[in-house]
Amino acid sequence: MAGRLSPREIATALETVPLWRLDGNAILRDWTLPDFAAAFALVGRIALVAEALDHHPDIAFGWGRVAVSVATHDAGGLTALDIELAKRIDAVAG
Repeated sequence: MAGRLSPREIATALETVPLWRLDGNAILRDWTLPDFAAAFALVGRIALVAEALDHHPDIAFGWGRVAVSVATHDAGGLTALDIELAKRIDAVAG
């Protein structure tokens, strides 16, 4: 299990993923896309990076929208692995 980040570490880490926002013990990001197919394609790209990292976010999507929540539940808060996943998601999100 990865170690939980301190509030100061979280603030610093969020500077590296500025499109994400803190929500309790998770970080969240939303996308607006042109249609269902684009949303589905983004979910597929996110799933591939999550599987490669063996760290799986909560994903909600529908017509033209995707929402992702990343947290390490067994750590009781955010970890470096969550920030790494957010960076990799940003890289494939375009």
